[in-house]
Amino acid sequence: MAAKSVLEDIKKELDSHVGEKIRVKANKGRKKIDEKDGVLEKTYPHIFVVRIDEGNLSDRRVSYSYTDVLTETVELILPEALTSTS
Repeated sequence: MAAKSVLEDIKKELDSHVGEKIRVKANKGRKKIDEKDGVLEKTYPHIFVVRIDEGNLSDRRVSYSYTDVLTETVELILPEALTSTS
């Protein structure tokens, strides 16, 4: 049950950043990495939703599971890191 508490910890951390800018790096396989900036819109019990800024196009919403973060399929760069690198 240790994995369940780790997933809960990830959710709690993200809960504190809802509404803030976030950078998402998603591993799409075969050395393809998709990096997008967006806003952490909402957290749910098993997933979280990021609104991706598409520029002139309408915004797009993408959902990821907390397991994606745990297995490092998705890497999140939270607001503190974004402001310190700018």
